[in-house]
Amino acid sequence: MKTMKHDRPAENTDAHGRIEQAYRSDKPRLLARMRAAGRSLEEAEDLVHDVYTETLARLPLVADIRNLSAWINSLFTRRLIDAWRHEKVRKACGETDVAEDTLREIIKGAGLDPLEAYVRDCLVDALNDALRALPAAQRRVVEAQVFGGLTFREIAEATGESIDTLTARKRYALRNLSRALRHWIDR
Repeated sequence: MKTMKHDRPAENTDAHGRIEQAYRSDKPRLLARMRAAGRSLEEAEDLVHDVYTETLARLPLVADIRNLSAWINSLFTRRLIDAWRHEKVRKACGETDVAEDTLREIIKGAGLDPLEAYVRDCLVDALNDALRALPAAQRRVVEAQVFGGLTFREIAEATGESIDTLTARKRYALRNLSRALRHWIDR
């Protein structure tokens, strides 16, 4: 019995070291994956830290895991899917958020400087109305990129349309959104 008590702390120390090593080696790849999915750096770091916190909470199990990086990757993938499902439910209910970069690009195109919170709130409402008014093909490209975090290549593979067509649709959509916002400003 004495040996078992001594083995447990050694196993936990070894497991903790394995987790720490996995964190150092896998963190950049996981962050890049989140950024490619259209997440902000803060969201990406939060998700990576949540996954490693969950792994540390299961410290006694880590000794039995042969490929810790793959196990952590599967946890990460599940968390990413959960986040995607949460967003999908929000969108299905009609709730939308425009990515900050896209909002800045549209604001720049409209010539507006939303320093006040009120103006920003009104702008978001106007932008959501303008998004709903876009032609369906343009709206699908913007939604897939902004809300779905997909690249043009991924959208092209899913739809069978060329990347050039998709980029043109996004360009037209951004132009239409800028026009709609200019009209909103002039009201």
